[in-house]
Amino acid sequence: MDLAEPHHSSFDCIDAALARTLPGLFAERVRRSSGRVAYRQYDRGGQRWRDYTWEGVHRRAAQLQCAMQQQGLTPGDRVAVLLPNSVDWVSFDMAALGLGLVVVPLYAHDSAANVSYILGHSEARLLLLDTQARWSMLAPRRREEFPALSAVWIAGPGDSAEGSSATPSVHRLADVVAGNGSATFRDSREPSAVATIIYTSGTTGRAKGTMLSHSAILWNADRTATVIPPRVDDVFLSHLPLAHAFERTVGHYLAMMGGATVAYARSIEELGDDLKAIRPTVLLSVPRIYERVYDVVRSKAKRTALGARLMNMTRDIGWQRFQAAQGRGPAPGLGARLVWPLLDRVVVKPIHYALGGRLRVAVSGGAPLAPEVSAFLLAMEVPVVEGYGLSEAGPVVTATALDDIWPGSAGRPLPGVELAIGAGEELLVRSPGLMSGYWKDEGQTAKAIDRDGWLHTGDLAEIRDGRLFLRGRRQDIQVLATGEKVNAGLIEDEIMKDRLFERVVVIGEGKPFLVAVCALNSKGWGTLASALGVDVDNPNVPPVHEAVLARLGGRLTDYPQHAQVRAAHLVLEPWTIESGLLTPSLKVRRQRVKERYGPAIKALFSGHAVFR
Repeated sequence: MDLAEPHHSSFDCIDAALARTLPGLFAERVRRSSGRVAYRQYDRGGQRWRDYTWEGVHRRAAQLQCAMQQQGLTPGDRVAVLLPNSVDWVSFDMAALGLGLVVVPLYAHDSAANVSYILGHSEARLLLLDTQARWSMLAPRRREEFPALSAVWIAGPGDSAEGSSATPSVHRLADVVAGNGSATFRDSREPSAVATIIYTSGTTGRAKGTMLSHSAILWNADRTATVIPPRVDDVFLSHLPLAHAFERTVGHYLAMMGGATVAYARSIEELGDDLKAIRPTVLLSVPRIYERVYDVVRSKAKRTALGARLMNMTRDIGWQRFQAAQGRGPAPGLGARLVWPLLDRVVVKPIHYALGGRLRVAVSGGAPLAPEVSAFLLAMEVPVVEGYGLSEAGPVVTATALDDIWPGSAGRPLPGVELAIGAGEELLVRSPGLMSGYWKDEGQTAKAIDRDGWLHTGDLAEIRDGRLFLRGRRQDIQVLATGEKVNAGLIEDEIMKDRLFERVVVIGEGKPFLVAVCALNSKGWGTLASALGVDVDNPNVPPVHEAVLARLGGRLTDYPQHAQVRAAHLVLEPWTIESGLLTPSLKVRRQRVKERYGPAIKALFSGHAVFR
C-alpha cells in the first residue's frame, strides 16, 4: 500500500454507549473494519513498514487470551506491559481487558527500581517486556520487591531463560502464542470494572496508581471525539509512550473509535524521517517537539537577511490570515494576498513537508505550549491545538477545536466536564471520566476527590470567556524568608525560553532570595563558552555566571524584584530518567535535583558564588 494515499474519507465513529467496554469497542471496530489497516509498524529486519489489519490484530489478541487463561489468571488480576509502542502492546492490552484483567502500563525507559516498585505495589502476576536483557536487570529484585509475579513473556529475540518450572516462568512471546491459532476473542462486558492502573509520575514522592474504569475512559474518548472527530482516513503517528494516559486514550482508543490507522514511530531520533514516510494527518506530541520545529525554522531563516525578511513577512501575513479565518479580524489586503503564493511556496510548504505534508491537526499536550511558538506555527498554517488533562481525569479535561484556537489557552472543557476555581486558584474538575481512586491508597484518594465529587488537580488556573488558562502548579509556589510568594514553575518556564537552558530548577523556599540549578544545552553552551573564551568543561566561573545572570535578568524583566534569580549553579550533565532526575514522562524530580546538587545550592545561599 502506498503510505501517501489515504483511505476513502468518511466518519464512522463508535460511540461509548454502543461499545460499553474497551474490548467491546475493539470488537465492534473489527466487525466494521475487518480488512482495513489498523496499525503500521517498521520491520527493522526487512527494512520496511508493515501493515496490520483489524482482523489480524483481533486474531493476535485472541491467541494472547488463550495464553493468559493458561496462566490461571482471573478477572481483576493485574498484568503489566513494558514495551515500546507496538502492535504487541495494543494486542496485549485488548486481550487482557477482554478477560477482565487490569492492565498496568510501564514506561519502556523507566529505571529498574521504579519498575520494580510498580510491579510490587500493583501485585502484577504477568509481565510482558521487550528483551531478555531487561528482565535480567529486574530478576534479582523479584523475590524482595514483586513476589506476586508468576510469569514473564519476552517479546524480543533471545533465550527463554528459566523455563516453565521456574518462578516466575519466563518464555518468549512467540512460544506462548504457538498453537493458539484457532482461538476466539472474549469480550468482557463490565463497564464499571477497573480497566487499568496508571502510575503517576511521582515528581515529589512515590508514584500513585490511578484506577480508571472502562466507562470512564470510554466516556472521555467519546467526549474528546466531539471536539475533533477522528476519521477512517486519518493516519495517527504515535511516538508518545502508550504508558501515558494521553497517548493511550487519544492515540489508541480514540483512533479506534474512528477507525483510523495508527503508525508507530521508530524512535524520537527518527521522528523526522517517520513524519515524511508516514505523512500523518494527526500528530500527538509535547511542546518540546513543536519548539524544535520553531527553533529550526527560525535559525535557518536568520542565516541570511533575505531569509529573515521573508520569514517575518510570512509570520505577519500568516497570522493575519489565521485571525481572519477564526473570525477575529479582517483579511489581509491586496498586496499581502498577491505576495502570499510566493511566501507559501518558499516558506510555508517546506515546513509542511517536514511534518509530512498533510497534517489536519497537531495536538500539543503534557505541558503548556509557549504562546509565541503556537502563534508562529499557526501563522505557518500548521494546525496546532492545545488541551489539558491529567491521568486522574481520564485524562482529557479541556480541548481546542480547530475553529476556536487561542494561543496560550488550553481550550474549553469537554462537553459534560465541569470546571471550578477553588481556594488558592486551584483548578477543580468534575466529570464521569474521573478515576475510581488510587490503588491501595484511600487516604490519598480522599485528598484528591472531595465529598462533592470535585477532583483537586493541584494546578493553578483561571477561566476567561470559557477558556482555560494554566498558571502553574500549587507545589511550585515557594514562600521566601521575606514572606513573598513566587511561582517557581512559571519562572522556570520563562528561563527555558532561552535555548541555552535545557532544564531549570528554581529554589527559594524559606530563603531570602531565589537561586537556580540550570542544566545547559550542549550546543548553546559551546557557543557561549567560545564567545567568553572559557574552558568548555567548567561553566561555574565568574565570567560565565555574570553572562548567565544577565540572560536570566533579561528573561525576567517583567517579574518583581523578589522573583529575580540571584545566583545559579550550571550543570553540563544531562538530566535523564536513568539518573533519577526525570520521571518517565520527563518531568523534573525537584527533590532529587536538590539532593544531587545540595552542596552547590548551599554555597549559592552562603554567598560562596557570584550573585547579584
